[in-house]
Amino acid sequence: MPQPPTPNRQLLPDVDHVLAVASGKGGVGKSTVCINLARALARSGARVGLLDADIYGPSLPLLMGVREAPEIANERILPVEAEGIAVMSIGLLTEAETPVVWRGPLLAQAVQQFVSQVAWGALDYLLVDLPPGTGDIPLTLSQQVALTGAVIVTTPQSVAIEDVERGIAMFAKVEVEVVGLVENMSYFLCPHCAERHPVFGESGGREMAQRLDLPLLGTLPLVPELETAATAAGVSLTGSFDAIASRVISEVAGLED
Repeated sequence: MPQPPTPNRQLLPDVDHVLAVASGKGGVGKSTVCINLARALARSGARVGLLDADIYGPSLPLLMGVREAPEIANERILPVEAEGIAVMSIGLLTEAETPVVWRGPLLAQAVQQFVSQVAWGALDYLLVDLPPGTGDIPLTLSQQVALTGAVIVTTPQSVAIEDVERGIAMFAKVEVEVVGLVENMSYFLCPHCAERHPVFGESGGREMAQRLDLPLLGTLPLVPELETAATAAGVSLTGSFDAIASRVISEVAGLED
């Protein structure tokens, strides 16, 4: 069997860490977790970039409130800055209502261009919001870029857990470390009685993390407006994401030891 290509470590020479944020299936809140993790890392003082690699369903422009198209300088694309974070997405280059209808080779080429032709500059962390599943884009990215690791987002549901295990197996095959798991939608916090309700079951992510000997980076409640990181029953989620970011920083440092 042919060996996968060796990632090009010179593609992003000024980026210290490239972290893929992935999920085994859609609908688990991966993009909103990715965005809020980027915000938390930026609050910690890190220089952060966000790459929306979900070519079919780019959501970062909407969730980050970014509308303007990126500029070109010296034949390179300049990422758009939002909240102090460098952002790039196919959604900034196409009309909002226009679907992207591309086959696998074009998807791979688009991801490669976003990595090599965007002037990311000096960053401590570049977070890459991957499409769900184990298709062309995650494989292309892992084969072309020297990924520091992957953060996996799941929910407690058994079907989500099964899909996550397949995603973890994919990263293992391309020799990318899994930094840890984030369990989203762990519970619903009643705004009237403050009681926790495990809508999608309990502890699925925690149990999988223990079984696979992976860090559980944090658990998050089910919140309709999670992308704003506002409040759930009056409880701010900012602290939760700050704690997750702190764990990510610690785990990434551990990978380098």
